[in-house]
Amino acid sequence: MKNLYTLLLIIFSVCITNSQALYETIESKKLDGSRELKIQLPRNYDPESKRSYPLVIVLDGDYLFEPVAGNIDYQAYWEDIPDCIVVGVKQGNTREDDFYYDEDNFLPIAEGANFYEFLASELIPFIENNYSASNYRIIAGHDLGANFINYYLFKDKPIFRAFIALSPDLAPKMADRLKERLALIEQESFYYMATADADIRFLRNSIIECDAKLKLVENEKLQYKFDDFEDANHYSLVGRGIPKALNEIFALYKPINGKEYNEKIIPFEGSPFEYLTKKYEDIEYFYGFEKKLIENDIRAIASASNKKNDLESLENLAKLVKKEYPNSMLSAYYMGMFHEKEGNYKRALLRYKAGLLLEPSQYIDKEIMLDKMYDAQDALKN
Repeated sequence: MKNLYTLLLIIFSVCITNSQALYETIESKKLDGSRELKIQLPRNYDPESKRSYPLVIVLDGDYLFEPVAGNIDYQAYWEDIPDCIVVGVKQGNTREDDFYYDEDNFLPIAEGANFYEFLASELIPFIENNYSASNYRIIAGHDLGANFINYYLFKDKPIFRAFIALSPDLAPKMADRLKERLALIEQESFYYMATADADIRFLRNSIIECDAKLKLVENEKLQYKFDDFEDANHYSLVGRGIPKALNEIFALYKPINGKEYNEKIIPFEGSPFEYLTKKYEDIEYFYGFEKKLIENDIRAIASASNKKNDLESLENLAKLVKKEYPNSMLSAYYMGMFHEKEGNYKRALLRYKAGLLLEPSQYIDKEIMLDKMYDAQDALKN
């Protein structure tokens, strides 16, 4: 297990070297000093682009930044989750002060209150002023940091939409406060918490008790997920919890897979194209940014349109692909497919021929276009 965990860290470190990692220092009035940051920008990040990215704040960035940033870079590469801006806050010498709370009401005071305000009123504006961060924000913490992130839930309108609490060292009354607050959340929010069988015993016991309470929360705006890992301890659970949390947070964003195709698209009462439109509108509504149409989803909707013999849906899809990918073979391929489906093989042949001059895609290349062209030619002869 130790060797596996080391291997995962090496993989994530390699991922980070392929993305844009920066080290910055932010001056803080709240902290009466400066604080070092680790920042990972998406691959091919373009500051001139209008595109914005979810912002992920990582507490205890000294050691937690690399596992989070590596996971995000790896999964984003395969289009399972969106590209994100990841910011780690270094706290190696200040974490106990940063996470300090009152021993009577168990809320941040003194240095803890200052750090709370630093994140909300200085760090986030600093990132948004200098990088293309969207207003969909995630915060992740481990141990004391995982408890601290909960305080941001107690604002009337939380500044974070997703919370990743890895083996939290919960303050007294926190479980009851969480249960009460999560029941009242009015914006779509996600909360993830994890422990493990070999976690620190007193932490594990309080986390299990907290989970039992949070499972009782009934709020359609809240998505709550909990993991109790086997064969993991207080530290190794981090490497297993982060990808699970990211998968859950961005479940709606994920490419269409076989399960979604069979259980949602095929039984869908509307057309496959209407399903695609709704899926992408929901992504924009929930995450606050547009998702670019991906080839995996185009293939799935085209397949469903053909299976349902829905010519109108296939035509609408072909037009959308042409709009989104005007210089790609994709535009010619799916418009040709539509003309074939309607029986107009002459127009289909023209589309496929024109496609030979365009750029290949992930799945469509010149060989496939030639095969489609020959099929159309054979159909014209018969």
